[in-house]
Amino acid sequence: MNLPVLRYVGPGLLAVAALVTLVVGLLYGGGAAPLALADPGPVVRWGLPVAELAVNLSAAGMVGTLVLALFALRPGQAAFDSALDLSSASAAVFTIASGATGYLSFLNALNPNPSIDAQFGQQLGRFLIELDVGRSWLVTTVVGAVLTVLIFIVRSWTPTLLVTVLAAATLVPMALQGHSGDEANHNTAVMSLLLHILGAAVWMGGLLALVILRPQLRGEESKRVVQRYSSLALAAFIVVAGSGVVRALAGLSSLTDLVTPYGALLIGKVIALGILGAFGAWYRRRLLTGIGSDGRFAFWNLVGVELAIMGIASGLAVALSRTPPPVNTSLSGSTSPAVYLTGAPLPPELTPMRWLTAWELDPIWTCVVGFAAFFYLAGVHRLRHRGDAWPAYRTVLWLFGLLLLVWVTGGAVNVYQDYLFSVHMVGHMLLTMAIPMCLVFGAPVTLAARAIHRRTDGTRGGREWILWAVHTPFARVVTHPIVAAAIFIASLWIFYYTDLFRWSLYDHLWHEWMIVHFLISGYLFVQSLVGIDPVPLRLPYALRLVTLIAVMALHAFFGIAIMAQTGLMVAEWFGSMGRTWGATPLEDQYTGGGIAWSVGEIPTLILAVTVAVQWARSDARQQRRADRHADRTGDRELEEYNARLAALADRDRS
Repeated sequence: MNLPVLRYVGPGLLAVAALVTLVVGLLYGGGAAPLALADPGPVVRWGLPVAELAVNLSAAGMVGTLVLALFALRPGQAAFDSALDLSSASAAVFTIASGATGYLSFLNALNPNPSIDAQFGQQLGRFLIELDVGRSWLVTTVVGAVLTVLIFIVRSWTPTLLVTVLAAATLVPMALQGHSGDEANHNTAVMSLLLHILGAAVWMGGLLALVILRPQLRGEESKRVVQRYSSLALAAFIVVAGSGVVRALAGLSSLTDLVTPYGALLIGKVIALGILGAFGAWYRRRLLTGIGSDGRFAFWNLVGVELAIMGIASGLAVALSRTPPPVNTSLSGSTSPAVYLTGAPLPPELTPMRWLTAWELDPIWTCVVGFAAFFYLAGVHRLRHRGDAWPAYRTVLWLFGLLLLVWVTGGAVNVYQDYLFSVHMVGHMLLTMAIPMCLVFGAPVTLAARAIHRRTDGTRGGREWILWAVHTPFARVVTHPIVAAAIFIASLWIFYYTDLFRWSLYDHLWHEWMIVHFLISGYLFVQSLVGIDPVPLRLPYALRLVTLIAVMALHAFFGIAIMAQTGLMVAEWFGSMGRTWGATPLEDQYTGGGIAWSVGEIPTLILAVTVAVQWARSDARQQRRADRHADRTGDRELEEYNARLAALADRDRS
């Protein structure tokens, strides 16, 4: 298949394969079967999954094209402008498909009689405003319309990055309403679904953009773009495969569940993803070197096959979401207060052993830590392979910080923090102090600047984007020592003494935001004091110690303030769990304040010792430089100084 044909046939292969697979999957799995009660009719039963498929495909075209443009193309290039045009067109389709999905979801949920009268409009309005699923599709549709215009307007690096972040955030509501809140493992299922959607969008959308934009890429440029896409596709495949496994386990309880329609569709999707992974790992490695300028190579024929298989996987994914799983995961029959508040049953009593054995991994942070560890070790290996040194202690501290992050977000802290304020405070202290201190000593920016290859063709890779982020005006402000210290200490008081703490308990997205915020605020504060990576401004060592002492005092006062409280923080949450083990909620809150006051100061003391040691070493280095200078000049400065003193004395005598 030649390129001009593939450019037009490729998207058609993707859409047709997805639609045919969806129809077959719905017929086999019963996802479009008539309902026994309040059946909305065949138009809604078949139209809703088709609209959802259109949302998924257009979301991939919108997000994947933007990511490819940021990572493989450059502004001012015809292919870059065409990529943004393609993304804008995909956003327009995404907007229409999201609006249709929201309307069909309304008909499917409430089964009204469509009409043009005021009553029908009021029903639709209440659905879009009052119900979670309605609000999700309303927000998605509105933001999709905004993105359609913004993507069409932007043509430079920073605005394109901002609309890419907004486009990726638009997919969050899709993940939130992809798993019912009254089912078990809701948070894990939602986070894994979000990773799955984002990974698939980058993977499939990037390949689709590559096919459409290929005629505008010539010779070596085409080869470079394809190789860069291959790196993105590999990372996306790992994310899609890992999150898919987590997502599938939520609907299966044993191997016998695989013989059900749900299991058969799941097996089909796994096979499709496995074939795609094999293509990427085997054929691309052999065929990438054959890409030239005439556009007639086996690689592009393989791309056409990949698009068709991606369509099959997409159709199976939507059919699978409409097929009832063989395992009943509903929690609606439980009357436990803990289930009502958290969506999970109350865990057993926290014992010393369960601090190590209790686990509930967060898919997003597990993914982040996995990539952070891999790329760091790959950078160290590249440095040592070319003969450059990298201190071993930095690698050890970086990996230890990542292990702590996994434990806080997926270990006993994650399991018990919703039920015990003291455990929540343990996690908070580790997020703001211990983990950032380990990560800062790992010097990731310095490693990236030395290990990642510099690009010379005007595009931006990992090295260029990292250095850009470090040197932005925003980074100069937030890395200022005084600003970083103010953010660090103000965050404690604002978070716990406003509704932000309450929101982080009730809404898992706010909980994820809490982790990100305190991790970054702690990192910036530690970096401003003892960081190895370069920053625009560092205070003198004496002022660093003064700043650290002030922060220690305010931090300790925060812990004492919690201990002195006579009322329970978020009483309707921590006081209503129905715990029959452990300390009372108020006693547990007192313990949490003590942890913030005492245990939380340990990393701060370590920082103080580190600043003092660095100060002493700095003075020693300055003295050694002065001594070497004196040795080179033969104490000329001292002799000139003595001569000036003698001249002044002679003048005074005269």
